[in-house]
Amino acid sequence: MSARFPVEVRVRTGRDYRDAFADSRRVSTRHFSLHLRLRDGGFCRLGMAVSRKVSPDAVVRNRIKRQVRESFRLRYREFPAGDCILVARSGAGALDKVALRKDLALLWDRLIALPPSSPTGTILRRDAAAGLASATPAPTSPSDTPSLSAPEGAPAPRPTASPGE
Repeated sequence: MSARFPVEVRVRTGRDYRDAFADSRRVSTRHFSLHLRLRDGGFCRLGMAVSRKVSPDAVVRNRIKRQVRESFRLRYREFPAGDCILVARSGAGALDKVALRKDLALLWDRLIALPPSSPTGTILRRDAAAGLASATPAPTSPSDTPSLSAPEGAPAPRPTASPGE
């Protein structure tokens, strides 16, 4: 990647921002919060939100954005494919260049250390839980699924009254 910050690695539309905020995983440091919305294939894209709460001075906000872009440009190949929305918190405006870079490095390290997202659903099949890939579909009939019962010593569920009673 050249010294420029190409359009392909930017989150640009309002819809992408909304989707990332609505369906994301978060990591944060004292001065930044990062929302990651995973997507299939490709690379990581960056979006930023540096508001006037961070600093009323536009020069300070733009300095933060330049540092974020440069730090991201140097490490984005290590990140999972998705949309990253970085939100600066109010204390970020008071940081000098070295402290800002250190906080961003910590944030990127936390992003890389995120465990992979869990599969959809709440009950895993036994072979999926063991880490084995299975090409067979999940059981569809009730007799194929293991029964879920209360553990020993647990109280029995109370019957519920029907609406007509």
